Amino acid sequence: MRMVDIIARKRDGEELNRDEIEYFIKGYVAGEVPDYQAAAWCMAVFCRGMTPEETTHLTEAMAFSGATLDLHDVAPFIVDKHSSGGVGDKTTLVVGPMVASLGVPVGKMSGRGLSFSGGTLDKLDSIPGFHSDLSIEQFKRQLRDVGLVVAGQTHELAPADGKLYALRDVIAAVQSLPLIASSIMSKKIAAGADAIVLDVKVGRGAFMETLEEATRLAELMVQIGRRLGRKMTALIGDMSQPLGYAAGNALEVIEAISTLHGHGPADFREHCLDVAAEMLLISGAAADPEHGRGMAATALDNGSAWAKFQQFVAAQGGDVTAIEDPDRLPHAPFVEPLRAPRAGYVAQVDAREVGHAVVDLGGGRAAKGDPIDPAVGVVLAEHGKVGAQVEAGEPLLWVHGRTRESLYAALTRLADAYRFSADPVAPPLVYQVMR
Repeated sequence: MRMVDIIARKRDGEELNRDEIEYFIKGYVAGEVPDYQAAAWCMAVFCRGMTPEETTHLTEAMAFSGATLDLHDVAPFIVDKHSSGGVGDKTTLVVGPMVASLGVPVGKMSGRGLSFSGGTLDKLDSIPGFHSDLSIEQFKRQLRDVGLVVAGQTHELAPADGKLYALRDVIAAVQSLPLIASSIMSKKIAAGADAIVLDVKVGRGAFMETLEEATRLAELMVQIGRRLGRKMTALIGDMSQPLGYAAGNALEVIEAISTLHGHGPADFREHCLDVAAEMLLISGAAADPEHGRGMAATALDNGSAWAKFQQFVAAQGGDVTAIEDPDRLPHAPFVEPLRAPRAGYVAQVDAREVGHAVVDLGGGRAAKGDPIDPAVGVVLAEHGKVGAQVEAGEPLLWVHGRTRESLYAALTRLADAYRFSADPVAPPLVYQVMR
């Protein structure tokens, strides 16, 4: 078997078998398949696609390319959630503490930013002292003692995905259904989840821009999970505009803290309640979705979710005083508003342009290995969201920049992200749920 033949078969649109996919994955992890051949293979998949059976084989090969976690000595039933990515998506920072505070352990392997989409670990890294590089034993111990852990993908777990994840970002092969689905699901399988709640985003701020694409991705991941013996639920939510107000690492942590105190943007709070309700339902802790939403809302309102977040941050070395007083988190030296050019209703906030603006400011990676500036980003005004009424000259958002030059470049870019109308527009938070 030769890697060049496998690349050629996929380039020509042929279906690869389990042995061919395993040969590629094992060879890539062992260093026998170089990056340039892996890149060619990824691009062939990007152009030609994969069948559900191929994608399941790929997921399984990636999941078992290293060690796998068995968490049943910690908890009898493990529930995980994963977002397909979006702009301003800090959901894990709120949903994890909510669900864990209600007695359902949450152990997550999370990723870093990919293209214009921010990563959970980059957000948590903006908390001084926080570390996400945990061994398997540390991961299990914290899950047992705290009930909540969010760690980076170790070299031991699904190492094939770790290598492919970084490679896809720099060869323009991110937006591929089988590569997205296998990346997400391989981490979930390797991390020992019995049940998985998928938070699939759709719109300009997501990798899936249309409801049809998002539905196909959700259905594919549900199918993979069921083939591999997992319980699955998928929500399809709106990402045509940023989720909440904040996009940028420390800014999103601040917004998550506000939400954990019972405040925060209404759309973000509602989305967190939706996701938490499904996690509680699939774990058996809630009788139905409304019961789950009520439980989750109570955890926010009575402070138990906030207390769990504090415990979680402390357990992973984070400075708790920095989350208790967010003024201690990183702040950008320059902040300027983007003002509305006319009166009317906001009809569009292009989330992808917001995401790219954050990357340009230094809050994301333009190339593999780029450093992240945790302080920079964008914060929308309440009347800068879709459906809001705004007067000419009112701030639509504020840009937080490290330099005046980068700030003004972002303001110019973001001016083109807005459209206005005479009538309000109200996008849905969740299009559908697949249980």
